[in-house]
Amino acid sequence: MVLNNVTIPGNDAAVSISINEGKITQVGPSVAYDREQLTFVDAITFPGLINSHDHLDFNLFPQLGNQTYKSYTDWGKHIHRTYAEEISSILKIPVALRERWGIYKNLLCGVTTVVNHGEKATINDPLITIFDNCQSIHSVQFEKNWRKRLNNPLKINQPAVIHTGEGTNAAAHAEIDDLIKWNLFKRKLIGVHGVAMDARQAKHFKALIWCPESNYFLLNKTAAVDQLKTKTRILFGTDSTLTGYWDIWYHIRFARKTKMLTDHELYHSLTSLPALTWNLNTGNIAAGLDADVVIARSNGKTSLQAFYNVTPDDILLVMHKGQILLFDESLYHQLTGIINQSYSKLFTGRHFKYVQGDIYGLMAEIKRYKPNANFPVPFPIQPAA
Repeated sequence: MVLNNVTIPGNDAAVSISINEGKITQVGPSVAYDREQLTFVDAITFPGLINSHDHLDFNLFPQLGNQTYKSYTDWGKHIHRTYAEEISSILKIPVALRERWGIYKNLLCGVTTVVNHGEKATINDPLITIFDNCQSIHSVQFEKNWRKRLNNPLKINQPAVIHTGEGTNAAAHAEIDDLIKWNLFKRKLIGVHGVAMDARQAKHFKALIWCPESNYFLLNKTAAVDQLKTKTRILFGTDSTLTGYWDIWYHIRFARKTKMLTDHELYHSLTSLPALTWNLNTGNIAAGLDADVVIARSNGKTSLQAFYNVTPDDILLVMHKGQILLFDESLYHQLTGIINQSYSKLFTGRHFKYVQGDIYGLMAEIKRYKPNANFPVPFPIQPAA
């Protein structure tokens, strides 16, 4: 397949992308001929986004919390007292259904890889990549055996991913030092949040996953990544809808407004840097890499500015390892005879999209367990064909 007439952020010259057997084979002004062609107008392309921190099974929750907290421990105690009934009603939904919805939440935004924090996902055939070649440790405060797990000799070769420094008080800062001190085998640590982290501590981490929208919702503060970026890699994450809005593009624009990362740094925190950190064969639009490709309307903007203006409604195509998972209705006739999978048609605000799988069947199954479950896309009385 060839994707024609798209621009890559940082380079406003239009290119074509040739894809074969799940890989990008050529990128340039002209590529080898292929019978399967898609041609775009006024469109940008970028690698499928890598969401480096999410809890797939927690994305049916609304944001829970009604005050500014000093730390994640204060927040955790408060929501279990205040929202016990709501939490219980969602946890009654089977984990597999909640995980599948978490995948669609990411896919609808152009995320093709998500690093799931917590227990290994139960889904055997996810539409996108669920990265789990790491050890998830919740936190110093909420995981009783964190020292033992961190120093498990059988896990030495895997990075350890842990919430750390998620607070504004002295305890949140001190727990980072505790974590560093107890990393006896000097494992690769990948911290999540790090709101209380300083530059001295940051140098002990392979990377820090920045979740600014979630941080401000809980703590009214985020990590000082403008300082920490000189000591460690900064990756980007959304966290779940317990603390963050469902749409990653909202998070991205929120992060951009802080000006803590340059536009290029923020872009690479979602693409090339997580690919390098997680050892993924993606993260760029380049020959030899997996064909994880997103194409979106540029709406007359230059490619990098267009990237920061993207909404789920602007997305024209999402491809994962060469397979089309989502496409805009404007491509329907070009794709006739090319696609043969089953898709659901859904409305994203101004346009209709076709997304692979039975998303309405999933929503209906979730509503069997929680009739008032809310979704960011309309749930029709009769699912579209």
